[in-house]
Amino acid sequence: MFLATDQADLKLFYDKVPDPLIRFEYVRRSEDPPGAHIQVHAHRDEMAYLLRLADSGRPKQGLRRDRLPRLAEMHLPVGGHRMRPSLEDVLLFLKREFAIDTTDNWRTVIVEHLTDWRLTQLKSAVRDAPEAAAEVLRLLGYTVEPPKVAAQRQPREFVKLFWP
Repeated sequence: MFLATDQADLKLFYDKVPDPLIRFEYVRRSEDPPGAHIQVHAHRDEMAYLLRLADSGRPKQGLRRDRLPRLAEMHLPVGGHRMRPSLEDVLLFLKREFAIDTTDNWRTVIVEHLTDWRLTQLKSAVRDAPEAAAEVLRLLGYTVEPPKVAAQRQPREFVKLFWP
């Protein structure tokens, strides 16, 4: 048995302000992709104010003293190396949010390419963590044997799989 998340909501608030600044959301049964998304509620001035407050804790490339901070200086996480958004995700965003013009078979093409992309990323993730993949396959009833000759790969720390 495997557990799965049906819905997740992470909201970032500032002090006693009732409205969130940013929402990170996931809805498994979303009828209109993306099921996982980020929504920015804050006005750019609010975020610039908070970026200025955080100036002392920002990395070296942080804020410049001769201008106000910009939203473009923020880096919102979107899934890392393997689960990052694809071009097709961006095209779906443009269709949904801006109603861009499309051809009759646009959805079929997007789904086909998105499926290819995600399967390629899944295969790459398995290559990054073959023992974890083998464990899951065994739990599903597959017979998985380690290779007779070890792969010529440098072992990587688990964290480095996701944080280079």
